[in-house]
Amino acid sequence: MKKIVVIGGGNMGFTYAEGIYNAKIADIQILHKTEARIVEINNMNKMKATNSYDVLVNADIIFLAVKPQIAPSVFTEIKSLVNKNQLFVSVMAGMTIETIQKGLQIDKVVRCMPNLPASIQLGMTTYVTSNNVTKGEASLVGDILKSTGKAFEVESEDMIDNTTGISGSGTAYIFYYMNAMAEAAENMGFNPEEAKTLVSQTFEGAIELYKRNDISLVEWMNKVASKGGTTRAALNNLDSNNVHNYIKEATVACVDRAKELAKN
Repeated sequence: MKKIVVIGGGNMGFTYAEGIYNAKIADIQILHKTEARIVEINNMNKMKATNSYDVLVNADIIFLAVKPQIAPSVFTEIKSLVNKNQLFVSVMAGMTIETIQKGLQIDKVVRCMPNLPASIQLGMTTYVTSNNVTKGEASLVGDILKSTGKAFEVESEDMIDNTTGISGSGTAYIFYYMNAMAEAAENMGFNPEEAKTLVSQTFEGAIELYKRNDISLVEWMNKVASKGGTTRAALNNLDSNNVHNYIKEATVACVDRAKELAKN
């Protein structure tokens, strides 16, 4: 069984560690600096957590799940303990493969773009590999990433940045729309719990209909909205306010920022 060390026991690092642990596809450990968090993880009686960098020496795969701004200092601390035979999987936003290779003096890197629902095994992760990663290693990483939801490989790092604008940050756009609907519901007299049920069940139902059928989103809208009806009045209002294009522009703004971070 492969030995995996996840550097960083925060939300995303812990999510992947827990997914790997639950899938029983590797021996998993978490490397974290904060003693309180180490104790908290160890008390769960699942993965082992430690602050000893020695666990890196015999690792087959190392997940890099620290904040990008502290990555350079982490690289300085661990590069003498890692080697070019190890496979590195990064879930750090805006951190390029080349930056990781140079920072750690290693070759094999898989760069990923996960999202928050990975924490409940409903995540969407895309990934791209450096040239030194074999097909077998890429397949193994794909299986590991799928332990937290769906995952597929893309052709370039540009596509990782593009993914950021859709699935990586997309959950926030959805929460934004849901928040507006929930506020509207409360303004109409529903209590917060009723508003939450109305909004969440509506989204969940719409998503399942879309997933289970080969019908375009426009066709689904037309199934709900009859000419001159209530739904059409709502959609006409959205169109007149150019909401469709604003959403597309928002995703582009997200991608542009991702590319800017990658350059810096």
